[in-house]
Amino acid sequence: MAMDNHLQTAKDDIIRKLALREDEFKSSLAQGDRLGFQRMIEAAFRSVVRENRISFNREEQDEVLSEVITYFIGFGPIEILLKDPDVTEIMINGPSQVYVERKGNLELTDITFENEAQVAHIIEKIISPMGRRISEFEPFVDARLKDGSRVNIVRSPVSRIGPVLTIRKFSYRVLRAEDLIKLGSLTSLAAQFLKACVIARINIIIAGGAGTGKTTLLNALIDFIPENERLITIEDTRELIVSRKHVVPMETRPFNIEGKGEISIRDLFKNALHMRPDRVIAGEVRGDEVLDMIQAMNSGHEGSMTTLHASSPVEALDRLEILTLMGSSNNISSEVARRQIVGAVDMVVYLTRFPDGSRRVTQISEVAKSKEYSVQDIFVYDDNSKALKATNIKPHFANKLKKSANYVMQD
Repeated sequence: MAMDNHLQTAKDDIIRKLALREDEFKSSLAQGDRLGFQRMIEAAFRSVVRENRISFNREEQDEVLSEVITYFIGFGPIEILLKDPDVTEIMINGPSQVYVERKGNLELTDITFENEAQVAHIIEKIISPMGRRISEFEPFVDARLKDGSRVNIVRSPVSRIGPVLTIRKFSYRVLRAEDLIKLGSLTSLAAQFLKACVIARINIIIAGGAGTGKTTLLNALIDFIPENERLITIEDTRELIVSRKHVVPMETRPFNIEGKGEISIRDLFKNALHMRPDRVIAGEVRGDEVLDMIQAMNSGHEGSMTTLHASSPVEALDRLEILTLMGSSNNISSEVARRQIVGAVDMVVYLTRFPDGSRRVTQISEVAKSKEYSVQDIFVYDDNSKALKATNIKPHFANKLKKSANYVMQD
């Protein structure tokens, strides 16, 4: 929201003068003295106001002081969005356009930046603590905020509208299965079935498009894992919140400014198998690490789960094959890769995002143990009743559910 012109001019002048002391401010903040950092800015602010004989009433002074502090400590115009619990994603399309996702729907806000330099200042605040950089030769950066929110940054020459930031906010609120039932994302019967599958150590792929709630569902399913099992989670950026006694969370590390020190998901997968896991949970697979995941599922680490971008359950299997072939250094054939995938993956849970912003499980499908990819729906979304319905078809692992989870499939 734009300030009055005289306030904007005064704020800009104060920021320019305080910027000369920014290294001093950063030093204080680096020592963990956030309160001292804020007091230093406040004192410098009052000094600049006195020296330049700037006249503010109390309300105007508070407004400018708040924006100046936010400029150096926070994230400028978007600070209010980062603190808004209803906002789940922030999309900055250059300095003049800021969208948010609120309760599943996109909204254009009235927030703007003064210029590209102000957006660049926020980008620098995000990436510099991690030793990252963005330039004409490296125009893409994936990063994260201290609270775990994921940030993607794109600049020129790729972007023609100025710097583009996409921030997916990290949520500390974990939705359990009962929450998903209340929201209409799952039915009670489907939740009971999924719980039995998790307990019986069925290998599950959660698939869907972007923003369909795949990680949310994965978190809910992890809740069903028995407490006596050792669980290792692997993620690019922390999104899973696992409230368990025996969990080892591991996270990738990007390369540093010298292009060294990268730790990939594949590195973590290989190491995890030496850590005596009962299950390995990957927040998402999208690269050559799929081969390691498939091999883990086929070599005694049953009950593993992950998420995958795909447009249908069968397409999820096709994508797994492509990624498996990418990850093979031995040039395995498609036939061998397909056999490995069919042997490893028992079930695909597919989610859909609807036009009203709601996210629902629309298919729970078993993977047929055949030469070609084929799935059989155990639950499928019914457009007429707007609910997930059981097909009353027993999966090939029905006896395993009865033996391990004491769950009997209905005829």
